[in-house]
Amino acid sequence: MAQVRVTAPLAPGKPADKQVRADKQVRNALEWIAIVVGALLAAFIVKTLLIQAFYIPSLSMYPTLEKGDRVLVNKVSYKLHDVHRGDVVVFERPPNAGAQGIKDLIKRVIGLPGDIIESRDGIVYINDRALREPYIDDGDRTDNLSRRQVPARHLFVMGDNRDDSEDSRIFGAIDQKLVVGRAFVRVWPVWRFSLL
Repeated sequence: MAQVRVTAPLAPGKPADKQVRADKQVRNALEWIAIVVGALLAAFIVKTLLIQAFYIPSLSMYPTLEKGDRVLVNKVSYKLHDVHRGDVVVFERPPNAGAQGIKDLIKRVIGLPGDIIESRDGIVYINDRALREPYIDDGDRTDNLSRRQVPARHLFVMGDNRDDSEDSRIFGAIDQKLVVGRAFVRVWPVWRFSLL
């Protein structure tokens, strides 16, 4: 008759039990590290390639945007289609622009490549047709905009607050290569959340 050997279960606190707990703790720690690294990597990819948040440092885009607002910028859209007149864009500060210490600016696209742009009696004209601008305050005028043509691969940008905006009227049309992306939504403050 074969003998069957019965082994008693290990009592709690034995070395094998401690090893199991230690292995579980290491596994949990590695899972958390993987989650944190994955989240940071995903955030980096999204910020670098897809969407980025920007802070509004001035009143140059008032009443559309106020100082302190935060917007999200779509960095992919202009790889899929051309810039449209009326888009609110974030772009790298041109070398000849003021606003030292501010890396990126935000303005509205008014003139596209090849457009003839000028102001007459405070109204913007594009290719000799008055531009409808519902985004500026009633009574605001656009002055100091002499007749000019927007060069190829350039954009003419202006702030909605025409009396308090350093824009293409001062530093000229911007190279399209400077455009970071299109601002599409205000996310802060939350009570002013809106699409742009």
